[in-house]
Amino acid sequence: SLVGGGLVESAIAAPYDLAAIAANDALLIAGILLEVVNAIAVLAIGVLLFPVLGATSAPMARGYLALRVVEAVFCAAIIIGPMALMNLGGRQVEGGGVDPAAAGALGALAMAARAGIVSLLIPVFFCLGALVLYTAIYRSRLLPRFIAIWGLIAALLILAMNLLSLGVTLDITLALLLALPMILNEIFLGIWLIVKGFNLSAQGDERDKAATTAA
Repeated sequence: SLVGGGLVESAIAAPYDLAAIAANDALLIAGILLEVVNAIAVLAIGVLLFPVLGATSAPMARGYLALRVVEAVFCAAIIIGPMALMNLGGRQVEGGGVDPAAAGALGALAMAARAGIVSLLIPVFFCLGALVLYTAIYRSRLLPRFIAIWGLIAALLILAMNLLSLGVTLDITLALLLALPMILNEIFLGIWLIVKGFNLSAQGDERDKAATTAA
């Protein structure tokens, strides 16, 4: 969740003063809750699409669900550091006497770990899930193939962007341009599913093919 992440990072900033973190606990709690909702949504999408994809390709459905589960776990894991710092901030306010230097080091470590998950692990598993999803859609024709091709290209661009960011600092304009195809694809896909839904006749076609092959 971009909004949740923004709230968390605005509430926790270097030099990670625990009293300041405690003072922003309402903002921090709101951000954490949004990130929990996001993790649940990631998992829910995988679960909801499992029977749809499974009717055309069980291996693809299982692979997609597994990738979304891992992505959801990482989405949930990023709240651990902020929650720990919020807890320490509360103790500091109550007179817990936490050493400021130790708190600063812990804050830096927690937020660095969070940044690594947010900038690499979550995007990688998101992209892998998208590649499996759109490959399954392309093969099954559950949606028009141009949507699947668009999604595959967009996922590869996001993956390339995140891998490139490991070695170089990407210009914000370039990063937005690389992310834009996926943003537009997800908006278009959402509208398409609301208006037209999946081509469920493709599921019947796949079952007929499987029955013919078995016979």
